[in-house]
Amino acid sequence: MNSFGRLFRISIYGESHGSETGVLIDGCPAGIGISDNDFITDIQRRQAGAAGTTARQESDVPRIKSGVYNGFSSGSPIMISFDNNNTISSDYHFDGFFRPGHADFTAFKKYRGFNDPNGSGHFSGRLTLPLVAAGVIAKKIIPEIRISAELISAGGNSDISFAVQNALAGKDSIGGIVECRVNNLPVGMGEPFFDSVESLISHAVFSIPGAKAIEFGEGIKSSAVKGSEFNDTYVNQSGVTFTNNSGGINGGLTNGNELFFRVFFKPASSIAKAQNTLNFNTDKIEELKISGRHDACYALRTPVVVEAITAVVLADLKLISGI
Repeated sequence: MNSFGRLFRISIYGESHGSETGVLIDGCPAGIGISDNDFITDIQRRQAGAAGTTARQESDVPRIKSGVYNGFSSGSPIMISFDNNNTISSDYHFDGFFRPGHADFTAFKKYRGFNDPNGSGHFSGRLTLPLVAAGVIAKKIIPEIRISAELISAGGNSDISFAVQNALAGKDSIGGIVECRVNNLPVGMGEPFFDSVESLISHAVFSIPGAKAIEFGEGIKSSAVKGSEFNDTYVNQSGVTFTNNSGGINGGLTNGNELFFRVFFKPASSIAKAQNTLNFNTDKIEELKISGRHDACYALRTPVVVEAITAVVLADLKLISGI
């Protein structure tokens, strides 16, 4: 449901327009140095402000409520919260309409109308903020492992700025591709089958709103080439391979080479362009215009989120395997 992990376990809570969002982290080893300043860099990477991102500005100051004593993790659950202050819930009153592409309809049906729909409620990208906070803690558990993600394409174009400007001009939105690379991994992290590295990262990646596909290594190309072309042959006894088509994973286990994967994000569903969709009150197809503050390309803000969930997975695997 809203929790993930076995030994390093995170639980997120809150809604986009509720009083706060946050995360409860259980299983963090005692004695890890943690301060408010540790969160600044990653939180700022997720914040809006660049062209193509929402006009909603939040301070995103972390409030550490438990689990840290005298600047170190105490071994008890760590609770971190973030206030929601800059909300305009009146932007989300769509009489008779459920916004196309959003969770409005499915959430309404699942929770029988008791859910908070403002700003997409619990289904909002706002909930990626506590994921980033959890990632900051997770990275401290695996300091030797380097995780780096970047947006490599937006709207099918490697010229991201150009693609974003076109989307803004057309009152539309675009998706993007985030590539994540992980180095200094030991051999053997992961468990066969259901807890393979790919399984766990994929599970975590799809907690990010808007993620629609994932590819490890050259996974998409692999269906169209021969084994002799795809196989990663070894060059030394430490397991280094000449190519890395498998993306650093064999049999669900890390093989010591660079782990890399790509996440494909869909365009934001809320767009300024008018759409024709069903009015559930009149049972007729009518024009819907969505106002409010929305990202034209929220993928701009997702690389740090991808890094965070990757760190959470790897921190959990490290504690499980003891590697």
